[in-house]
Amino acid sequence: MKKIISALIILFISSFLYAEKIVFSASSMVGQTGNSNATTKLIGAAFVQTASIEISAEMIEMSGENYRYIKAEGNISGKNLDTNMEFTCDSLEFDRDTKIAILKGDVTLTDIENDVKAQAQIIEYNQETEIAVLQIQVKLIQKDNTCNGAYAIYQKKKQLLEISGNAQVKQKNDIFRAQQISLNMDTQEISLSGNVKGSVTQEDKKDDSN
Repeated sequence: MKKIISALIILFISSFLYAEKIVFSASSMVGQTGNSNATTKLIGAAFVQTASIEISAEMIEMSGENYRYIKAEGNISGKNLDTNMEFTCDSLEFDRDTKIAILKGDVTLTDIENDVKAQAQIIEYNQETEIAVLQIQVKLIQKDNTCNGAYAIYQKKKQLLEISGNAQVKQKNDIFRAQQISLNMDTQEISLSGNVKGSVTQEDKKDDSN
């Protein structure tokens, strides 16, 4: 019975979205599959995969016209297949039309290609622009950089980070603090503005004399 229901949903969504297909699995399912504005709830070891994203969670709900909206709760993990971004969080909302995901609760967003790991309580990620907006207890790690603040914007394509709210960037043993900090993650160039403070540790030079 479970396999039959799954096949019906895949065919239904494909007929409306043509090229896109949604595949799912779960311990149980509640909802409708027979109209264009159905709501379907997957409960227990829930998994959903679309053309651009895959999500695992304790519960996943798909709703709206042609299942435009996807909500998930509990032990969420997943991956954006187009931009190669992995994530974990407590709750998630994803709009399949705008390609915007809102992740909440101990969020970790990892840019696999650029080896960047971002953490915050709320992250809004736009798949089209590849821009992430991070809020509350922000921490981002890249190479020798550890960045902290209350608010940040990470631009994946440009490899730029703008961080504010008790902003701090630590580069090895060097520490920079300011109201706003911009970091070019390719060149490692850093710009600070507003109540700038910092400390730089000079490395000891080796004595090559004999």
